[in-house]
Amino acid sequence: MLDLTPVRNKEMSYAELVADLTVTDLRDLTNEMIDYQLNLLATCTDADVVFVPVDPNADDPYAAEAADKDIAWTLGHLIVHVTASSEESAALAAEMARGVVRDGRSRSEIPWETVTTVAQCRQRLEESRRMCLASLDMWPDEPYLDNTVTPWAAIGEIDAYGRFVLGLAHDQGHLAQIEDVIAQAKAARGA
Repeated sequence: MLDLTPVRNKEMSYAELVADLTVTDLRDLTNEMIDYQLNLLATCTDADVVFVPVDPNADDPYAAEAADKDIAWTLGHLIVHVTASSEESAALAAEMARGVVRDGRSRSEIPWETVTTVAQCRQRLEESRRMCLASLDMWPDEPYLDNTVTPWAAIGEIDAYGRFVLGLAHDQGHLAQIEDVIAQAKAARGA
């Protein structure tokens, strides 16, 4: 996985982190991330997918419903969230690589409540892999790397590579949470 430590420690910018990446690297990083998440699901049961963990830090300021702002996320919810974020970054990166200048989001997230089985989690991850990898086929041979955005000040200015990597970084940021939910679910069922 891409080592994000220098960026998180503010020793390097996202632009510097991705400066030497290629489209092949983005494919490899995408496959590595999806494979890692699928491996986490290897010993999960359907009950683990809907298990509601204890999460005293639950805070989702972007929740669609006010009632969902402080709920702990189930494994199904996390998988839906990380895949939607990766796909959004991949779609925006493809537009940037093609020289398209746009504002706003490109997000589609299925209702997390509908994901209740390990099979659905696996399907969602594989579908996300397919979509993210396909987005890279939309990149021209010479992407418009002068087409940059600053998603927020802490990230700084990034090109299409940086935009794509933001999705992977977001996924990586949720891995410990996914691992914790799985551990809590297994403990609750005595596994």
